[in-house]
Amino acid sequence: MADDTSDDLTIKQQREKRRAEKVAALKARQAKEKRNQRLGFAGAIAGSVAVVAILVGMIVTSATPPIDPDTIEVDGLETFADVESTHVEGLVDYEMTPPAAGPHNPTWLNCGIYEEEVPAEYVVHSLEHSAVWVTYDPEQVSGGDLDALRGEMPSSYIILSPFPGLDAPVVASAWGVQVALDGVDDPRLNEFIIKYRLSEDAPEPGALCSQALDGPGKIS
Repeated sequence: MADDTSDDLTIKQQREKRRAEKVAALKARQAKEKRNQRLGFAGAIAGSVAVVAILVGMIVTSATPPIDPDTIEVDGLETFADVESTHVEGLVDYEMTPPAAGPHNPTWLNCGIYEEEVPAEYVVHSLEHSAVWVTYDPEQVSGGDLDALRGEMPSSYIILSPFPGLDAPVVASAWGVQVALDGVDDPRLNEFIIKYRLSEDAPEPGALCSQALDGPGKIS
């Protein structure tokens, strides 16, 4: 029988192994830093409508001329309907890569820019809160291209992280939708972010994307 080394594993198996290690590390961190995730959530709901309106207004009105997200059609968009949104522990075998919806960990991942892989089960919970997850293949995006990609990210309700083995250089995901992009300069990335970041189509739009758990390698 062959040894179970990384050379013998498929890309998917290697990714699953890394995900399992990341989840284990996060669970250990949760055990040390456990706090009430929902503290103040009721108060946050009271102001969420105003906050969402302000954030959406900022990104829409910053365009010249202003862009109505409802008018944007993203070419090549994939949609995933009737996906469960239950809370589960452990790894999930998602039907899409990267995951764009489905069962997820009860704890969400804090939004931000990460330089290491992050466990999808936590990110999907953030997508449920109307965040956008931008993933890139580090074999195809690095150096100046990666710097440019990071510079394009909004300051909130966005997660950027590497995802080895992608079929495209960059993939953008929101709850139930996803698009594969040709590169960091693909104009569909900005269109996708404007249309789906803080979208009311998410199950819990405007719910917190902070005050939960930082994944490994967070840089901002």
